[in-house]
Amino acid sequence: MLDFNNTKIAFEAKTDAELRNAYILFNTIKHPSLVKLAKWGSDLALKIHFPLGWIVKPTLYKQFVGGETLQDCQKTIRLLKRFGVKSTLDFSAEGEQSPDGIKETMEETLRSIDNAKDNPDIAYAVFKPSTITTDALLSKASEHPDQLTDAESSDYEIFQQRFMTLCRRAYENGVRILVDAEDYCFQDAIDSMTDEAMRLFNKERAIVFATLQMYRHDRLPYLHQILTDAKEKGYIAGIKFVRGAYMENERARATAMGYPDPIFKTKQETDDNFDAGVKYVMDNLEHFELFMGTHNEKSNYRLAELIEEKGLKHDDQRIFFAQLLGMSDNISFNLAHKGYRVTKYVPYASVRDVIPYLIRRAEENTSVVGQTTRELNMLRLEMKRRNKK
Repeated sequence: MLDFNNTKIAFEAKTDAELRNAYILFNTIKHPSLVKLAKWGSDLALKIHFPLGWIVKPTLYKQFVGGETLQDCQKTIRLLKRFGVKSTLDFSAEGEQSPDGIKETMEETLRSIDNAKDNPDIAYAVFKPSTITTDALLSKASEHPDQLTDAESSDYEIFQQRFMTLCRRAYENGVRILVDAEDYCFQDAIDSMTDEAMRLFNKERAIVFATLQMYRHDRLPYLHQILTDAKEKGYIAGIKFVRGAYMENERARATAMGYPDPIFKTKQETDDNFDAGVKYVMDNLEHFELFMGTHNEKSNYRLAELIEEKGLKHDDQRIFFAQLLGMSDNISFNLAHKGYRVTKYVPYASVRDVIPYLIRRAEENTSVVGQTTRELNMLRLEMKRRNKK
């Protein structure tokens, strides 16, 4: 029986020292005031080029990041493999949207796709569309495409070429690739490109995956449109579900710009929408492949139940459960122990470049109701169990 409370399985990969360090870290970031202070301090340090590696690397970085390079991540990949968990390497540097920064991100993403080729321990490649263009161009192309200047249209065509280059490289290498979701003001352009890429590269299996943030009330209708299109055009749609990552920014922008809030008003509505989307995909699995990215235990239990109800194998290659490295190990490792296909998002980048990502992880653990408390309870139970030996 699947049991996310089995801490022996959940933390088998951690030493006693690693358990204690994780406990101290989560006990620290449960305090919103400390996380806000850390965000302010890190922003200032980045501006004045103050070195942060000495404090970040043994704490947040060690918990949530696989290393600075693809090669550095090999140790994490091997460790996860021992327990039946695959890796999804995510270049998480958040550099400036300059020509040099965009070029570096593009080249590194291509390397990550090549690195995943013929590697059974890596489940997916991934990229964030806004890292291969500028926010200003992507938002204008999404919201006011008819107002693009000739120069902007030319730049947008270059973005489209980069987008398709990444998807084509994934297709040529036989690597599944996740197109990360972004802010509402960027998403229409990203959806359009992702739809086109799925039509081109997903004829025999899902290579390109669209990411649907299910706190948006337009995502279930969009999912229905994808199924209709997949049937008409003859392709397998790749769908990644997440709840959503930009709630405060989205609501603030909607108010400032005078358009309706795109996000559900309550968490329960988001939860219901998320589970409805997963069920819709499972009910039409002949046309889909599914990547479910969530730390919500109920949703993970529910997908496992759907797999059982439909008589599917636990390791059906069309279905992946996913969590972030350093979070919800009780879910990931217990699912893998029961034979389900599980992957961890493994971010990598230099300490300096990955700090914005790390601060978001700290903020996420603080803001998601019960997330940090759950992590702490699991760690506390495992330390108590080990001490009884």
